[in-house]
Amino acid sequence: MSMQIRLLGAASVICLAASALALPLPPLPPAPAGNASDVVQGVKIMDPYRWLENAADPKVPAWSDAQNARTRGYLDALADRTAVKNELTRLITATSPSYTALSTNGKAVFAIYADPSKQQPMLVRLNAKADPRTRKTVLDPNALDTKGSTAIDWYVPSANGKRVAVSLSKNGSEDGTLHIYDVASGRQLDTPITRVQYPTAGGSLAWAADGSGFWYTRYPGNEIPEADRHFNMQVYFHKLGADSKSDTLALGTKDGLERVSEVFLDNRYGREAVLAMVQRGDGGEWAHYVLSAGQPPIQVATYEDRIIYATIGPDYAIYGISRKDAPNGKVIKLKPPFANGGLAHAPVIVPESDVAILSGSAPQGGSDLTLSANRLFVRDIVGGPNQVRIFDLDGKAMGKLRLPEISANQEIEALKNGDVLFDVTSYLRPRYFMRWAPKSGKSEETALKVISPVSFTDCEVVREFATSKDGTKVPINIIRRKGTRLDGRNPMLLYGYGGYGVSMTPGFLGAMWRLWIEAGGVYAIANLRGGAEYGERWHEQGMLTKKQNVFDDFSAAGEYLIAAHYTSHDRLAIRGRSNGGLLMGAVLTQHPGLAHAVSSAVGIYDMVRVELDPNGSFNTTEFGTVKNLDQFKALYAYSPYHNVKKGTAYPAVLMMTGANDGRVNPMHSRKMTAALQVATSSSSPILLRTTAGAGHGMGSSLSERIAEQTDELTFLLDQMGMKWSASAHAGTAR
Repeated sequence: MSMQIRLLGAASVICLAASALALPLPPLPPAPAGNASDVVQGVKIMDPYRWLENAADPKVPAWSDAQNARTRGYLDALADRTAVKNELTRLITATSPSYTALSTNGKAVFAIYADPSKQQPMLVRLNAKADPRTRKTVLDPNALDTKGSTAIDWYVPSANGKRVAVSLSKNGSEDGTLHIYDVASGRQLDTPITRVQYPTAGGSLAWAADGSGFWYTRYPGNEIPEADRHFNMQVYFHKLGADSKSDTLALGTKDGLERVSEVFLDNRYGREAVLAMVQRGDGGEWAHYVLSAGQPPIQVATYEDRIIYATIGPDYAIYGISRKDAPNGKVIKLKPPFANGGLAHAPVIVPESDVAILSGSAPQGGSDLTLSANRLFVRDIVGGPNQVRIFDLDGKAMGKLRLPEISANQEIEALKNGDVLFDVTSYLRPRYFMRWAPKSGKSEETALKVISPVSFTDCEVVREFATSKDGTKVPINIIRRKGTRLDGRNPMLLYGYGGYGVSMTPGFLGAMWRLWIEAGGVYAIANLRGGAEYGERWHEQGMLTKKQNVFDDFSAAGEYLIAAHYTSHDRLAIRGRSNGGLLMGAVLTQHPGLAHAVSSAVGIYDMVRVELDPNGSFNTTEFGTVKNLDQFKALYAYSPYHNVKKGTAYPAVLMMTGANDGRVNPMHSRKMTAALQVATSSSSPILLRTTAGAGHGMGSSLSERIAEQTDELTFLLDQMGMKWSASAHAGTAR
């Protein structure tokens, strides 16, 4: 058994205070209500804090700075803050490095290597067996930028592993520039290419089989107005050594790409052609094209064909996941030659089953279908946890990869010798990789694992079900200390997301929530509609005009935890990020008495004006548009900003945002904070925290991540009347 530090159990629990600390708060920065309004679908909509949208107006950053000063005055005075920050820093930096985003190319395995003592993850290369002892650094952003503000957005090695393409961005902006490196020497090749990545549609790249060039995504530049430069993504082909200004347009609006198209390029198996997967906005509708050098694109599937993922396999056939007449997904296979519309008529090799196939991943974020020389691996979602089925390349069932109960798999990578690496994630154990050998059918644990000083050996995970407003059963994953008493007195933190078909699968809780549990808390994660825990039906029941189901599911989960005597209204806290921030805004305005405290980060709150932002236009496929009457009615009915009611006793709220957020405009957090601060009749604080050098969270430095975790955790501890003390945490090795 490996050595790790185990935090002490019951001895580390500090008694709960009767109520949150009554810290004095500085006065609110003035936020005069204006008389701005819009008429939408015949309805006059008041917008008193419209002026907070204009970040270029000096009054707005001045107001944000004053809010930050007020928030810092509260958070920095908390008695536990220094101890919590020191402990989080110790635990996070003492965790072993991790390997993610594995890619087998040539005689090497590339990976993103995150050393917790460094500000940013780096790109490394391992030998063909993925032995971590052979690690060599390919690109270290910490050496490029000692401030830790430069991050790797994504990387793609060439098929022979001799070159690698990397998108780099600064200050959490996700505004990426493409760099090409020689792997052996680390020398940069070619001139960097700008505008290849942005939060609106991401970015992608696929190498030609011989490594002489690549297809890549690029946004328009100065040739169009600035307001349109984060739309109209195009695909170009670049020949190494050539001037990127003369790159050939390979796929663009003339081929049917829309203003809000998101293009993901894939040639993971090094074939002569690449696949372009084109998503219409963020709503999960996909078209597919085959691109070959010097040839016009071949559209092998339209949006109507319901092919939601595809890849060109090592045998040069296209493998795809289809939802055509199969909401849970089926696997199809199309052998060459490829013709227009061919995927719509491709044979089914894995029929639809009673569980849903995970689908919709971008190539740089992991593959939903992984192929080795003679095996096909299909990842399924089963209510939150998932499973992996194994087939031969014609669809003959050959068993499953063995995963522990209530666990998940995020990556599967076929090695050159035919073995397969797959990771395992769970709530109570850090991520680790297993190696599966097709000859024996057995798996064994590898050295690619995370060793953490955090232990949850005193905890357990239980899955229980709440009943939503319409009778739907909603899973809740509850992480608690063994022997937790159901007396209604436990501080409970409930997390939710519910959108975009993103499933809340098991993942290691880590240092932050270990401290929460040590202070006497229980942590819970709800599998809400809007995700895809039960397939596309589950997603569709929580999108567009059915979005209210998500909020009903979450409030039902909170009420269930109270009825089951886990906690009480004054012991319940809730949290969410991004789309989960919208969830927080909707729940606290619809059910202000549900929870005592709310942590809401980078959230969307003005659903009437969200689509006016670049990324908001991409989100209309998920949320809807005010241009459609029925969708407008739904959006306006739940829009958190428009449902803040004066004289309501709102819970304590910590709003967090990043000034460089290209996914969710920080104006949402500003306007929602101003509205709540003026309206609330309670004495609970409404706080806004804005980070100048961060965005939506991607690419944030280690120091900023620790600072944000410290602020969120100490806010929740204080509001829930909990105490955490470093003196009770002498670790013991085992």
